[in-house]
Amino acid sequence: MSLLTYETQGKTALVTLTNGENRQNPDFAAAMLDALDQATADKTIKSLVITSSDEKNFSQGVDLNFLNSALREKRHDDIKGFMYGMNDVFARLLTAPFPVIASITGHAFGNGAILACACDFRFMRGDRGYFCFPEVDISIPFLPSMNATIKKALPHHRVNRMQLTGERATAADLLADSVIEGVGDDPADTLAQAMAFAEGFAKARPIFGEHKRRLHKHILALMEEEDKPLIEALQLMA
Repeated sequence: MSLLTYETQGKTALVTLTNGENRQNPDFAAAMLDALDQATADKTIKSLVITSSDEKNFSQGVDLNFLNSALREKRHDDIKGFMYGMNDVFARLLTAPFPVIASITGHAFGNGAILACACDFRFMRGDRGYFCFPEVDISIPFLPSMNATIKKALPHHRVNRMQLTGERATAADLLADSVIEGVGDDPADTLAQAMAFAEGFAKARPIFGEHKRRLHKHILALMEEEDKPLIEALQLMA
């Protein structure tokens, strides 16, 4: 099964995750980086939307089968490569020279929720699907840059509650906190709203990218200064 598709609709690039639960592993990171390369190289692109073809899931986060197998087999370089790869994905989203909009059409858990937080704007399906950070229940701590990425998208009270309880937030919860721009009736409506929002952008790419680099420079610094030692020491599990 393919991991994602990349297409353009006018001046908007559309990345559709196509692997069911869309679990994140080295292949996922590589596919995302390739899609971002395509969008960045095409100077006509003014916005990018990320969505999922699965009727239940946006992304269920890290592929725990990959992670646990790699830990058991002591494939430490594979784990480090994956962590650096996902940091590269998040960094590219945070600095893309165009707005990136998440169309959350199903469950966004863990790294899947962080993927949505790394986007500039979000829309979420209202009839089903949760936004959740279950790491507190599966003994996985957040890297420093992950915390900063979450905090850029969610208000402190929501971050505190979700990270320490593992509770699931609905689209209505996130709309009340201005985490998302709108709520769709179903996957098609959610994507339609996200695409319409994306198509409203025609900003100059150099200044847009510079705004984002300056806005998120602290997150990029955390990746290099604080994430890197933790990844190298494989301090990924509590």
